[in-house]
Amino acid sequence: MEHLDPSVVDWSRAQFALTALYHWIFVPLTLGLTFIVAIMETIYVKTGDEWWKRTTRFWMGLLAINFAIGLATGIIMEFEFGTNWSNYSWIVGDIFGAPLAIEGIMAFFMESTFFAVMFFGWDKVSKRFHLLSTWLVAIGSNLSALWILVANGWMQHPVGMHFNPDTARNEMSNFWDVVFNPTAYTKFLHTISSGYVLASLFVIAISSWYLLKKRNVKFAKRSIVVAASFGLFVSLFNLTTGDDAARSIAKYQPMKLAAMEGLYEGRSGAELVAFGILDPSKTLTDFKEPFLFKIPIPDGLSLLSYHKLDAYIPGLRQLVYGDKAHGIMSVEEKMARGKKAVEALAAYKQAKKKGDEAAMEAALKIFEANSAYLGYGYLKSPEQAVPPVQTTFYAFHTMVGLGVWFILLFLLVLYYAMTDRLQRKRWLLWAGVASLPLGYLAQEMGWVTAEVGRQPWAIQDMLPVHMATSNIAASPVMLTFWLFATLFTALLIAEVKIMAAQIKIGPKEH
Repeated sequence: MEHLDPSVVDWSRAQFALTALYHWIFVPLTLGLTFIVAIMETIYVKTGDEWWKRTTRFWMGLLAINFAIGLATGIIMEFEFGTNWSNYSWIVGDIFGAPLAIEGIMAFFMESTFFAVMFFGWDKVSKRFHLLSTWLVAIGSNLSALWILVANGWMQHPVGMHFNPDTARNEMSNFWDVVFNPTAYTKFLHTISSGYVLASLFVIAISSWYLLKKRNVKFAKRSIVVAASFGLFVSLFNLTTGDDAARSIAKYQPMKLAAMEGLYEGRSGAELVAFGILDPSKTLTDFKEPFLFKIPIPDGLSLLSYHKLDAYIPGLRQLVYGDKAHGIMSVEEKMARGKKAVEALAAYKQAKKKGDEAAMEAALKIFEANSAYLGYGYLKSPEQAVPPVQTTFYAFHTMVGLGVWFILLFLLVLYYAMTDRLQRKRWLLWAGVASLPLGYLAQEMGWVTAEVGRQPWAIQDMLPVHMATSNIAASPVMLTFWLFATLFTALLIAEVKIMAAQIKIGPKEH
């Protein structure tokens, strides 16, 4: 890896970020809209009202467009692990590959099989079997998300594995530890519930547009009631999963938490910043106030992280330079131990080649004593362990702020819809339309918080990103970056155009 072109790391990172961000435009809508469609079809089967059938088919048509186009970006992302991240795939492929394989074999097959019945099976299979197929598509698509987030959760908090010095690979030692990783489940629940929120906003936005245009009024009103009820319920659930996610990050990724809050100095009773503007000139080594302006909530971060008002939250400085009083080891010390592990591993391999068992045993002993810090042995400076603070802070606060707005929106829309006054509240209908792009923004900011906040690690504390990339020239990665950018943009434009045409036509009235 010493001959690796540094620019290939940046281009590989940019390409994966591009693919993930585009992929995440399509996925959350599928996760949530499948359930909304299943709820509407359940009402149809229960009541026998043909009007609900037409409503279900309209939203199902939009779901099909989104599902088909979203599939392409997901497949490309999996190929990138082999092309651009071959070192990562070599070192942890045995662990990371298992949940992805289960996702493909079990969840994706189930989702795809019953999707065909759901979309093409109207009037060809019984009502109840069709309804079962719709629910299985909803469950299957969310099971797909489960296995992908089990894999991602493992990258955030690696468990259930051991390092094999003979192969220089991490190998799975306990499948169930990987499956029941607490970080994976907090991520899964928070991610899918945020997808449900986006789908609710999608239905409300299109229905609000119909009401503003004074067309498809009955359809729009009923769709809004279903979406606002579903959206309000899942938004409140999303709050609780966000609380779980914050406590998980505080425990396993304290550096990310400090970046999310722009917390440079640790303290007991740490405040939560409700709104703030960071000083862009602030560095880790100066003692300037990090905020130009802020609205703090006293003790809020301690309460959120540990459910205690006086809990100690380490800042970036304590996490980088150490804090003996609170038992925090400095990154410099971790780097020294990591370098010992790297050197011991090299010595072990040399001794193995020579057949020197005594030297092998001695090297292995040193390696095992320091292997927990192996990843730190590849860092160039202690400050490299800090993620981009400004990006992480603003992404996190944008996501949270929009989440609060969505709860208020669902409440207002549901109240006025239930009291049959929604059509007169044109400002609220326009707010409903405008909130759809905000929903997509919140989704992307959530991923930016999760992924930028764990930099510089591909796998938390174990494998830095620059050690995970393929040792290839930068030029093919650059070329494919622009090809993918063009392709994904074309797919997005195609989806928007097809959906817009379908929405303009509207649901069948008879």
